[in-house]
Amino acid sequence: MLFNSIVFLLFATLFFSIWQFTKSNITFKLVLLTIASFVFYGWWDWRFLFLIILTGLIDYLAAIAIAQIPKYKKAFLISSLLANIGVLSLFKYSGFISENIDQLLGTSLNNQINDFFLITPVGISFYTFQSMSYTIDVYKGKLKPTKNIIQFFAYLSMFPQLVAGPIIRAKDMLPQLIGHRKVTKEDTWEGFRFIVKGYFKKMVIADNLAPIVVTAFNNTMVADSSLFWWGAVIAFAFQIYCDFAGYSDIARGLARWMGYDFPDNFNHPYISTSLREFWGRWHISLSTWFRDYVYIPLGGNKKGKLRGHINMWITMVVSGLWHGAAWTYVMWGALHAMFLSIERVLRFPTEKFSNQFLRFCGWLLVIVQVLVAWVFFRANSIEHAFEILKVMFSFKGSLSLGWGFDGSIFMLLIILREIMIYMGIDKRINIKGTKGVFAEMIFYALLIAIIIFFRGNGSEFIYFQF
Repeated sequence: MLFNSIVFLLFATLFFSIWQFTKSNITFKLVLLTIASFVFYGWWDWRFLFLIILTGLIDYLAAIAIAQIPKYKKAFLISSLLANIGVLSLFKYSGFISENIDQLLGTSLNNQINDFFLITPVGISFYTFQSMSYTIDVYKGKLKPTKNIIQFFAYLSMFPQLVAGPIIRAKDMLPQLIGHRKVTKEDTWEGFRFIVKGYFKKMVIADNLAPIVVTAFNNTMVADSSLFWWGAVIAFAFQIYCDFAGYSDIARGLARWMGYDFPDNFNHPYISTSLREFWGRWHISLSTWFRDYVYIPLGGNKKGKLRGHINMWITMVVSGLWHGAAWTYVMWGALHAMFLSIERVLRFPTEKFSNQFLRFCGWLLVIVQVLVAWVFFRANSIEHAFEILKVMFSFKGSLSLGWGFDGSIFMLLIILREIMIYMGIDKRINIKGTKGVFAEMIFYALLIAIIIFFRGNGSEFIYFQF
């Protein structure tokens, strides 16, 4: 069920119509939320409900066992992790592994694997990581396990963020589920803001840029124009940002209407003046997950500089693999690791620049690094990515982009918006009082009109495939 579909609008209308009658009845709320979330997820393929229920039950029981039988808590944790990683590997990585084995040994294992694991369950990477963090936190003593199975599945399957995040930690969400918080007028208005901005990012920006990106990257012939490819890669950078950030905004808005608070998942990453700052602003729930459950457990940078670099490389490469079972994603993660290592050694660029010229130079360097990495993320193969980069850095070709007006104008709008934030212009625009309220109402009415009349062709959110 897509957020940008009529079916979801009907689903959400029915859900919130019933939700308002739950009031302080916590059990009714949890049951309603769980059932609605199962319907939402099962809309794609009801068979995959058994998968999320199975892995969820394993983690639910493992967490209780960890707390009640501490003598064997490590064994219970390992069992939980093996179950989660095993299921994730079977459905997401078995084809990739078998394909590479076939290439090395000349076997036909991949055909046999695909007969069983042809379809990857939507959102499996997100809810698997969310469930894993629950048992890990219980093991570390940061969280007491819940014995209320409905509360656990309400947390695990919560439909606003189930299939594309943000990844919510149990220690942040479980207390909200059992508490009663009245939804105020401020919550309703704030949720409305998030939802409208989210739909604008997705349906107007991302969906209008999508044809540009598809035309460029899916063409069998690599266009022989540097400007064409720089434009296409910039278009993809804003497409994936607005697509994913749009989903996160809608999820946050829906949660706020329910009385829950999700953390910010994106904070204008393209204004970063260092790659470290970029990863503090991009997909924040995932980057902090890898920091807390991979990088720090490996030792972080506390065991020497060299070990710190190795741990960071492992974390970034695993992050690349999390995004997809392909060497292009591995290369994307490795490139970011290399750029981060260089940044650590040179201590340049940094987010702590006081000189505006140095800030601009740092920002420009980060943007180029991010765009180069995005080429591998979107390309059909590593060879395809290198062909594109070869043209990009040959600085030849004409300005004939051949895109059409719609996509280009929306890309310019979002670029101008990011420039305003980078220069701090948005902070100086502050209309207070009645005029401010009226101006905000006009602004959101205009956004809604643009969403209705200038939306692109509807498509799935990019991160559904991860």
